[in-house]
Amino acid sequence: MLQREGYVLVREASEILGVCPNTVRAWGAGGKIPEFRHPLNNYRLYKRADLERVLKQLERSASTASKGAGWKRAK
Repeated sequence: MLQREGYVLVREASEILGVCPNTVRAWGAGGKIPEFRHPLNNYRLYKRADLERVLKQLERSASTASKGAGWKRAK
């Protein structure tokens, strides 16, 4: 039922983002990813659309970081 509504559990969220489940939990607790709770069992839930937005942000920041990788810091 929750998958039809676009929610995923920690394990699937970690697979979508390519990080470990504890990272997903930490990002949820820190407010980096909106986190919801299942009303019956209190499991953490994440909206797939929110995860895709975060994934795009990660990809953008990785691409901008790789563009500047050839530069050396002045001493």
